[in-house]
This record gives sequence, structure tokens and C-alpha cells, in this order.
Amino acid sequence: MDSPIFTRGGRTIVAMSHIPALPGAPDYDAGAGMSKLIDWVSGDIEALQAGGVDAILFGNEFDRPYVLQATPESIAAFAALVAAVKPMLQVPFGVNYLWDPVASIALAAATGARFIREIMTGVYASDMGLWNPNVAQAARLRAQLALEAQMLFNINAEFATSLDSRDLPTRARSAVFSSKADVVCVSGPMTGEGVEASALAAVRQAIPETPLLANTGVTIETVSGILQYADGCVIGTHLKHQGNTWNPVDPERVQRFMDKVRSL
Repeated sequence: MDSPIFTRGGRTIVAMSHIPALPGAPDYDAGAGMSKLIDWVSGDIEALQAGGVDAILFGNEFDRPYVLQATPESIAAFAALVAAVKPMLQVPFGVNYLWDPVASIALAAATGARFIREIMTGVYASDMGLWNPNVAQAARLRAQLALEAQMLFNINAEFATSLDSRDLPTRARSAVFSSKADVVCVSGPMTGEGVEASALAAVRQAIPETPLLANTGVTIETVSGILQYADGCVIGTHLKHQGNTWNPVDPERVQRFMDKVRSL
């Protein structure tokens, strides 16, 4: 059994590799085909590993507008892509199919991912309509497949407002108690937008024994404050060329960020 990637008291930096649009998505480049995706992600992996990140998370960020249930062609392409780049990987990796926790578990089984991240609990009014994830189905599939992959629960969805009137710390405590969250992630309102330190502090107090990650908007300027409360972070936009979510990873930004983390 592999040791867990995320532990209480750790300091794990998970860097995103945002996959260009998969087959079936409006922005998929059918002319360039899967080779474009493989080349893009390979470049991200090279830059992220050279900079010294602790883990890489593959996500289909470019598949806008997002769906709440994976399509056959996109999940097949996602798995094929990870299989193609897996020989390059020297660090643990995770998968995240936006926004389908069951599909993310299936991808972990197919690819050997060590963790998944998703919206697992709650009900939301979102850009994608009414959002009602099925944490029980995802957890049961993980058990049936005998997976050891950790499940990262993003407890406040981007692009959405929770219909739950409970405050964030209560929702975090409930996710751990009733849904057995392995790790809790706290997000800003959108991809690339930061998490309030006060929100992290409140959630940290509510779940003192559970690994906690800042999930969006971490930068070289904010990471020292973030790591006062969190056991690591998921970082994407800040490590891209010009800090633009839709650009490839910038190796110089990765190196500067990780140098800062190591200096803390």
C-alpha cells in the first residue's frame, strides 16, 4: 500500500496540468487531434517536474461549457492522454473530470492515479444548472474497485453558489463526518481567484485532524499566509505564462514559486 500523498501537517504543492479541450467539447481541435493534447501536457509535465512540484493534477479545464456527467468520448480521450504521458511522470499524479466525481474515480482506476479532486457534496445553483453530485456513488465505486486513491473534497464550488445555508466550517466538518472526506479543499469563487485566509483559518479550526488544501488562486505573494493554515495547495493559473489560465505552464514561474515555498 502506498503512503498517502496528503497528510495533516504536510506541505504538498499540487500543480495543475490543464488539458486542452477533449473530443466532444466545442473547442476541441479536430484537425490537430490527440497529438496536440499530448504535446501540450508533456510540456506542462516537463516544466512542473523541473521546478520541483510535489504532485501533478490533470484536469479538463478547457472543456467549456462544463458538463455534470462525463461523455464517453471525453473520458476515453482523457484516459488515453494520461496513458500516453505517464512514462514521463516522476511524481504522483491525480485526475479531475470536471464536474463528475464518479468519472474521476473511473479515471483513477484506469490510469493509476493516486488521488482525485471534485465537488463531492452539496447542492448548487451553477453556470451548469442545478448541481447535485453523488458522493455515495463515487465512494462506493472506489471501494468496489479496491482503489487507494485519496478523494479531495472541494467544499465550495467554483462558478456556483451553494444552496446549503450552513457556513463553510460546518460543511467541512460534515463532509469529514458523514462523507469520510480524505482531504478538504477550499476554493475562491472562480478558477484563478484566491481563497480568503480567514476562510481557511475557520475551516482549519473546524477540521483539525484532516488535511486541508487551498484550491484556487494561490500566488507567490500569498503562499506563505496560505500555508499557515493549509497543508498545501492546488495551483494552476499562477504557474502559467503571464499568469493566464489558458496558457501553458511557465517553467520560470514554477521555479520561482517552488523556491519561495522551500524558503518558508
